[in-house]
Amino acid sequence: MMSYRELKEKASELDLLIREARNAEFCAALEEVRMRVAEFGFTQEDVFGVASDQRRRRFNKRPRYRNPETGIEWCGWGREPFWIKGKDRKQFEIEDA
Repeated sequence: MMSYRELKEKASELDLLIREARNAEFCAALEEVRMRVAEFGFTQEDVFGVASDQRRRRFNKRPRYRNPETGIEWCGWGREPFWIKGKDRKQFEIEDA
């Protein structure tokens, strides 16, 4: 049976080999992806489903409500702010929304 010290040395050697193999395969895989993207003309939307600008638009909603005292605005998505919670939202609506 190998001693603890011998096993630790073996583990260090294996960690180095694992990192080298991963780096080599990583570079080869990345090159393959780049070649396929160039060959077929894939877009970001083709690969990842939704383009990042569409994702940003989904989360950048226009504000629909404004606190008249502080001017803080809320788009109506997510948790209600304390200043509107439990109150009639009509009084806080922004006219042009």
